[in-house]
Amino acid sequence: MTQVRVGVGAVVVDDGRILVLRRAGAHGAGTWGLPGGHQEFGESPERTAVREVAEETGLVVEATARLGFTDDPMPEIGRHYVTLFIACTSTGGELRLMESDKATELAWLTPDDLLARRDELFVPLRHCLDAGLLDVKR
Repeated sequence: MTQVRVGVGAVVVDDGRILVLRRAGAHGAGTWGLPGGHQEFGESPERTAVREVAEETGLVVEATARLGFTDDPMPEIGRHYVTLFIACTSTGGELRLMESDKATELAWLTPDDLLARRDELFVPLRHCLDAGLLDVKR
């Protein structure tokens, strides 16, 4: 790939914990990442976050803030992303794995839990954590 893609990571926070999923099937398989995906043409980052959370987890969320972004080159697999992180609050739905070909497990982890598992995190989530974008109290 010779272009930079825009990814969106939804930071769904509940009681100080962040929703993560163990990735499968795509780049980053086996690592923990946020619900999210590619921003589509004409779609806001907030709308992307809401859509992706529903598609991947069954939760209905409201986007509440833009937390920042990371620059995520992955030369070993020929990809490069700029990832936008959107804070979200759950407003309904039932948490469940919706796309078993894309994720194998869901978990609620604190920022400290994520830091302890830093080597197990998908590159954009690791960069997000390192940049302090998850130091939010919601």
